[in-house]
Amino acid sequence: MKIIDGGVCAAKGFKASGVYCGIKKPKSDNLNPNYVHKNDLGMILSDEICNTAAVYTTNKVKGAPIVVTKRNLEKTNGKSRAVIVNSKNANTCNADGEEKAEKMCAVAAKELGIEPEEVVVASTGVIGQILPIEPIERGIGPLVKALSYSGNGEAAAAIMTTDTVKKEYAVEFELGSKTCKIGGMAKGSGMIHPNMATTLNFITTDAAISVPVLQKALGEVVKITYNCLSIDGDTSTNDMVCLMANGLAGNGEITDCGKDYEIFKAALYEVMMHLTRMLAKDGEGAGKLIECFCGGCPDEDCAIKIAKSVIHSTLLKCMIFGEDANCGRILCAVGYTDADFDINKISVELKSEFGAIKVCENGLVLPFSEEKAAEILKSDEIQLYIDLHQGDGHATAWGCDMTYDYIKINGDYRT
Repeated sequence: MKIIDGGVCAAKGFKASGVYCGIKKPKSDNLNPNYVHKNDLGMILSDEICNTAAVYTTNKVKGAPIVVTKRNLEKTNGKSRAVIVNSKNANTCNADGEEKAEKMCAVAAKELGIEPEEVVVASTGVIGQILPIEPIERGIGPLVKALSYSGNGEAAAAIMTTDTVKKEYAVEFELGSKTCKIGGMAKGSGMIHPNMATTLNFITTDAAISVPVLQKALGEVVKITYNCLSIDGDTSTNDMVCLMANGLAGNGEITDCGKDYEIFKAALYEVMMHLTRMLAKDGEGAGKLIECFCGGCPDEDCAIKIAKSVIHSTLLKCMIFGEDANCGRILCAVGYTDADFDINKISVELKSEFGAIKVCENGLVLPFSEEKAAEILKSDEIQLYIDLHQGDGHATAWGCDMTYDYIKINGDYRT
């Protein structure tokens, strides 16, 4: 497996673009000749029809774009050609939401010369504000005109809200004698919590794989990547992971869970895991990435629950922010996990680029060097290694510290 450039355009036959259409309000200083508007409308287009899989938010309040996308994929039996996505406005909890989402599909389809049902639609931003459709109608022509096989960066910029960096990743791998590629882009910085898919994520591949098997692979990898990510405990209304496969690599179509399926799933995991990591590191106001590995568990589900419990702990997040090795908080978060295990066998290590230190053994906090622990916690990437010594189950979860800036960002999010 080889890391490559290109994001959603890395796979053969995929174009992308992003433009500013006017959904994001101009800043007050936009008279400055050096002011640059931020993209707020993005698109992905495949040269050929794609087998498509998707996973959506578990929030009972679902954005209108999710309702429309699910309906479109049901109509086409899991086929799509394009994605249209806007930022700044989530098009959620609005009486005309579905009408606007369907309109986005219609104007995109007309400009592209495809059917509206072949369009995946997504929105992200403020909930409960009416989505203005006029800027999207004006922007669709320039958006389609800008489509290119190297437009991934503009598309990745178009889905950003409070994100501070674009999030893209792609890999190349072999299936038989054919070289295949998977690439993706993601957005998300806040309102991120496990159990379902977390944020907007679009993944493309030129591998040939059937819809049912594609959906199975996506579901299995979401479980151990995006569903193991938490920034703040809030599950968004618009979360979606969409995976499109156009088959242009020319491999024999994967229709079962044999060797080729495992190779494909490993490549998909590589992309989704790195995007998950990027999302965690760019959490709203975050200064530090927290990566919690939990091993030695009775089974994988137990490991997932414990790792997620730890990275979701507000006190643990504050501990990491303050660089204060108050390690009883780790044991506390493990202890209230809804899973069966013996707490008296657990050991815990803190690690970073500055070293490692064992802080707990046999369920008890050990004496340790506060100076060494403080040195380790100065890093912007902190690893917690938890070992239950009770089996082979293991999992990793990702999160970030809780800072003063998180409150500032969300205190005046709309303005």
